[in-house]
Amino acid sequence: MLNSRAVVVSSLIVCLALVAGCVERELTITSEPAGALVYFADEEIGRTPMTVPFTWYGDYEVILRLAGYQTLHTHTNINPPIYDIWPWDLVSQTMVPWTYHCRVERHYQLDPLTLPPDEELRHRADQLRTRAFTPVDD
Repeated sequence: MLNSRAVVVSSLIVCLALVAGCVERELTITSEPAGALVYFADEEIGRTPMTVPFTWYGDYEVILRLAGYQTLHTHTNINPPIYDIWPWDLVSQTMVPWTYHCRVERHYQLDPLTLPPDEELRHRADQLRTRAFTPVDD
């Protein structure tokens, strides 16, 4: 037969498990100018400005593309906050009855597209043409 103290402790454990906290992670990406197409970790995720949920912290490749601007290839490192690092994450995600909100913001500046002079373009075209019609020795 269970004593009343064991019933109370068991009830508290069940209640804590039902109201356990969690962490909501969001990444906001903006750019100047706005409207750039964003590829995050090799996946197209939308146009700036935008906010998307994410699951894992770490280093990610970010690519931004916009007509009239140079494509930007870069990396961003998203570091976890203290409450999401082991062993603190065990407490924050299982014993705390509220939700943590991790909001990460990244802003990128796109450079206008600059084309080389016509003479340089002709020179490059001549080089490609020469290579294309030069036989390759096996």
